[in-house]
Amino acid sequence: MEYTIQKLASLGGVSTRTLRYYDELGILKPARINSSGYRIYGQAEVDRLQQILFYRELGVSLDNIKEIVISPSFDGTKALQQHRAELLAKREQLDLLIANVDKTIASREGRSSMSDTEKFAGFKQQLVAANEAKYGPEVRGKYGDEIVNRANAKVEGMSEAQYAALNKLRDELNTALRAAFQTGDPAGKVAQKAVDLHRQWLSFYWDNYSKEAHAGVAQMYVDDPRFLAYYDAIQPGLAVFLRDAVRVYTGGNK
Repeated sequence: MEYTIQKLASLGGVSTRTLRYYDELGILKPARINSSGYRIYGQAEVDRLQQILFYRELGVSLDNIKEIVISPSFDGTKALQQHRAELLAKREQLDLLIANVDKTIASREGRSSMSDTEKFAGFKQQLVAANEAKYGPEVRGKYGDEIVNRANAKVEGMSEAQYAALNKLRDELNTALRAAFQTGDPAGKVAQKAVDLHRQWLSFYWDNYSKEAHAGVAQMYVDDPRFLAYYDAIQPGLAVFLRDAVRVYTGGNK
């Protein structure tokens, strides 16, 4: 079945202006232009729009969506399977938070008791569930189940102070990475200070730090589209910059 731009916009719940913008970006071009000059979209374009909207719902920037969907290695079925996993993770995260809220309400109403540790357990479990769904298969494939399981247990066993410190460090790291990127020098002092913060952040999850593992993780940020999208959402081009800075830090690019 074919659609005019107006019909596809109505079908997808977007505006015709959005579809024209996607055409300009090169992420969703019409199948053809008819004799009257109208954009005509076919089944492939319908499927592409669905993929774009899935990625947009998951918070991926349009620049990163373009990199993903126009890649020669893009696999639509695999992408849908990943979308499903991430949506299930979101549902699990919401279920955990809802359960935590219910227990908090019951505690305040005097129907049950709740320790201070329990008040924050849902947030830590949410973090683990999100990371598992989004990155679990790749990380487990690279480092093995035992290491990933220990990392998850380490997060779930964090005290409130440790969990707060982790979140604070994450914000400091993102700020430092933006500042480092602006210098344009992965080997500079600003970049290397940011990479040291990245090492500290990884150490919240890892039992033992190694330069080899650090370099491997940084390379994965570039190789895996989801990691690439995460860092490039902070600053376009940041994943590659961080990889290069980590190589300097770990002695892999002297």
